[in-house]
Amino acid sequence: MNKYSALFEDEDDVFLGSPESKFMDVLFNANNDVVRNELGNFIRKVATMEMIMEEHVGNDINQAVNRYDAEHFGAAEEQAKNLFIELMGSILSKSE
Repeated sequence: MNKYSALFEDEDDVFLGSPESKFMDVLFNANNDVVRNELGNFIRKVATMEMIMEEHVGNDINQAVNRYDAEHFGAAEEQAKNLFIELMGSILSKSE
C-alpha cells in the first residue's frame, strides 16, 4: 500500500470490508420484509440440508460438520464468504 492509497479510500465503498461486514451492513439497512423473507428461506435451506445429512451421517451431524470444517478450513471459509455474498446479493436485488 503506497502513501497515497488512503486518499482514495471511501468508507461507503462497496469493496471495503469483509463479505461478512458488508452483509451485516445490508442486513441492517435493507427492506425489513425482504431481509426476513430471505433469512427465512436461508434457514429453511439449512434445515433441509441438515435433514439430508442426518439421513447419510446419522445423528452426529455436529461432529461430522466440525470434523469436516477442521479438515477443510480454508475451503469452508471461502464457502462462508460466498454464502454471505450470495445472500447479500439476493437481499439487495429484491430491495430495489
